[in-house]
Amino acid sequence: MKLKVKTLIESYGPAGFIARAGIIAAVYIVITLLVKPIAYGPVQFRVSEALTLLPFMDPAAILGLTVGVFFANFASPLGLVDILGGSALTLIAALLTYKIKSKYLAMLPPIVVNALGVPLYVAPAYGLPYWPTVGYIALGQTVVIGLFALPILKLYKKTAGSFVEKM
Repeated sequence: MKLKVKTLIESYGPAGFIARAGIIAAVYIVITLLVKPIAYGPVQFRVSEALTLLPFMDPAAILGLTVGVFFANFASPLGLVDILGGSALTLIAALLTYKIKSKYLAMLPPIVVNALGVPLYVAPAYGLPYWPTVGYIALGQTVVIGLFALPILKLYKKTAGSFVEKM
């Protein structure tokens, strides 16, 4: 079920939006750094990507995820290309996720956008062919999002329920 942000923004103005975005960014960064050994590279299981379904419910997650990826990727061995590339891909996927009406279909943008986009810079950096790298990234995204995204969405709805209103 899609939720519309209203109560928190009306009560606290843009501060509520920024607060939620900041919390999402911080959680993304912490989770990524906790699983750093498996969060970067051509084969990655970035557990924090389970948060990528949140824009389906809350537009603050678009900003939160983009900022979270930006700062989490400072720890990437690929440096600036991953900081900028990953952030741009996350922004695109988050915007698409927000536009989708079904929570099941909303899982596709972060999987597809990252699977096709991340290998554009990861594959050459590691001397790997593009298409197998697409498969590796798609596998990691699908496993993480498939296992964790819906439970996280349900938890977010429960905890943020007093700050959002059903559409």
